[in-house]
Amino acid sequence: MIEFVKILALEAGKLAMSLRENLKAEDISSKSTVRDMVTVADRKVEEFIISKINKKHPEHGVFGEETGKSQTDAEYVWIIDPIDGTTSYIHDLQYYSVSIALQHNGQTIAAVVCAPRLDELFWADSTGAWLNDKRIHASGSSQLQDCLLATGFACVRSNLKANNLEYFARVLPAIRGIRRCGSAAIDLCYVACGRFDGFWELNLAPYDIAAGAYILQQAGGQVTDMHGGESFPQGGTLATNKIIHKILLKQIHGN
Repeated sequence: MIEFVKILALEAGKLAMSLRENLKAEDISSKSTVRDMVTVADRKVEEFIISKINKKHPEHGVFGEETGKSQTDAEYVWIIDPIDGTTSYIHDLQYYSVSIALQHNGQTIAAVVCAPRLDELFWADSTGAWLNDKRIHASGSSQLQDCLLATGFACVRSNLKANNLEYFARVLPAIRGIRRCGSAAIDLCYVACGRFDGFWELNLAPYDIAAGAYILQQAGGQVTDMHGGESFPQGGTLATNKIIHKILLKQIHGN
């Protein structure tokens, strides 16, 4: 199954890049808020992915960012974000990805994140986690002062009263540095391969993190909500190399 998912993500990534070459202003619109953007390419890439899945596995369910839920009570369900990092995509930045996860009875069993502009394919199944053809593992950092973290501000973009700025102000002085890529799927994969030591963000959806979270877990990392529980992403998403998880939780909440 993983080979099918890898090929599917690669093909979808190529399609996303080709559609970007001809992207026009009229191809871009907003969704729930003026800053929550969607493009014609998001929809076309998702339609392409779903058409391939339906052809090979018509009995499977799908949960896509743009098309919503279909047969999600099925034994197998695909969770799809066709272009994670649409703002980067619009601005012709390289940090966007195609994110595809396959779940069996609610548990992820295979996941792929394709960053086409970076020529990187992150994937995982029961054998572990991989970047292209190289096995990957989360970092061994144990002190916050040595850590490079990532975060995002989907909550601010959505004008939520409860947002990430308070957490950001607590964490930044305690760490080596922070980066903002704009694709939660890429951020999670970067924790999985040791480029980042951790990542947190609020107001994400299942399709934002399903693939990246599984890849990180298979690479030895840990993913919880913002209080160390299992209600992610509804309760926020905190992802680390596992070693710093409790330390970062305390720093985030000022304990």
